[in-house]
Amino acid sequence: MNSMHKIRFSITLLVLVLTSTSAFSLTFIENVKGYTLNQQGKLITFSNIAFEDEFIVGMDLAQEPGGIVTKINGEGRVMLPGLIDAHGHILGLGQNLLEIDLRGSQTEDEAVKRVLEFVSANSLLTIRSKKEDTRWLIGRGWNQVLWPTKAFPNKASLDSAIKDRPVVLSRVDGHAVWVNSAALKLAGIDANTPSPAGGEIVKDKNGQPTGVLIDNAEYLVTKLIPKADVEQLSAQLNAASEHLLSLGITSVHDAGISKQVYDFYQQQAQTGQLRFRIYAMISATDPQISDMLTKGHINTADDMLSIRSVKAYGDGALGSRGAALIEPYSDDKHNHGLLVTPQESLPSLFSQVLAANFQLNFHAIGDRANRLALQQFAKTFKIYPENTERHRIEHAQVVAVEDIPLFKELGIIPSMQPTHATSDMNMAEDRIGKVRLKGAYAWKTFLEQGSRVAFGSDFPVELANAFHGLHAAVTRQTPENEPKMGWIPEEKVSIEDALRGFTLDAAYAAFQDDKLGTLEIGKRADFIFIDRDIFKRPASDIRDTQVLETWINGQQVFSKSL
Repeated sequence: MNSMHKIRFSITLLVLVLTSTSAFSLTFIENVKGYTLNQQGKLITFSNIAFEDEFIVGMDLAQEPGGIVTKINGEGRVMLPGLIDAHGHILGLGQNLLEIDLRGSQTEDEAVKRVLEFVSANSLLTIRSKKEDTRWLIGRGWNQVLWPTKAFPNKASLDSAIKDRPVVLSRVDGHAVWVNSAALKLAGIDANTPSPAGGEIVKDKNGQPTGVLIDNAEYLVTKLIPKADVEQLSAQLNAASEHLLSLGITSVHDAGISKQVYDFYQQQAQTGQLRFRIYAMISATDPQISDMLTKGHINTADDMLSIRSVKAYGDGALGSRGAALIEPYSDDKHNHGLLVTPQESLPSLFSQVLAANFQLNFHAIGDRANRLALQQFAKTFKIYPENTERHRIEHAQVVAVEDIPLFKELGIIPSMQPTHATSDMNMAEDRIGKVRLKGAYAWKTFLEQGSRVAFGSDFPVELANAFHGLHAAVTRQTPENEPKMGWIPEEKVSIEDALRGFTLDAAYAAFQDDKLGTLEIGKRADFIFIDRDIFKRPASDIRDTQVLETWINGQQVFSKSL
């Protein structure tokens, strides 16, 4: 930082000290290797930082300020702004941490083995219904693309292991479930049950359900699972909090909450129990959405909870061939994917949300879903011109090349997840072919046209570690740094732009860039210490970065040494 900036920061600090009406107590951290972006997205460095309680009051000061209560030697460690995950599922992560984890299973048999191991070791953690003899086994993380057969699993393998208890195992992307016969029986699903709109009951050649339910068909079973009570929600939130804070994540945009969770988050905020910031999106499918919209925006004074957006659902996922495509799947010529929300329902949905002055964040993975969303935004903006700012498309994963400029023209934020590209590279071309890949996972194309891209992970679909996302964004490589030059390398972004997606632009996507996302005077003191300089080390090293400390509102909330 140049001398003029130092003088300005020093003067600002002096003014704050002289005009403070209360005892001015500073925390001053010196000897840091600090990096942040400014409001224009330019990377700047600093060597010290001062904050009073929750707010930054000085940076890169030429001399030590007066009134210090706490002085800390940063020991030359690297400091970054707190990381913001613009798309995750907080309680889903907590549930995943407490229940059956199938991530990385290499075969269907291995997945079944993990279910049995969980039953043996963790029977008390299963969700129980009011009838003690009907205990649901819940898990997540299987991905048939990683299995030798690449075929969907079958109820038969689960039936051979678990006959008397319903089992519901979500695919890694959450857009399909694998269930056993006990679960199908409870849901009344048999050969005569038709697939619901926007979903599919997968059936074998004899017309019998195989145990795989895609997108809206999931609800035929999942609606029967007893709702978690407050005690279980608290356990899930606590497990997620411990995990996220250890990864340096100080804020999460929770992509789709129910009325129950809406109330739970507010209760947690009112009693001071939220440990990281939550920007929650109301689920458009919740029966009580109208009531929640009527109550207006929720913003706590400490900025720990904000609810002013709605998550709507356009289509399914690419891996389960549920993403809605303009042309058929390259590896399934009669399949265009699924529209989870019917096209004819879009006008009323968009109008309902925009009329209430809420942000609309629309899940769209396939090019058809993205196109329909863009078209509907354009139409609805004409009806509600007072609410046209910072609406989002969540994922924006496969977009027709000719539609990409519409994001900039309409001011729609692409909310994207870098690790989706590195997870999908082994099947994406099979699903959509080379031509459509030109508009897929196109982060740099969006940035070059001037779009602000909010980055996230979509945990627990992917791991919640933002440094995995930074690595994927910069290298477009697997954890093993393959392929050598990266997958579709022309869409790599710089480390500065990648960090911007996980900080400043994520904050912008939540209307919080005046408070969060960078380390600047007047903003909240959310920052982390890490074990390496990601701006000086090879890009291949970014993924293994370790978080040493996490601070929120000027308070240390995680330390690796503890």
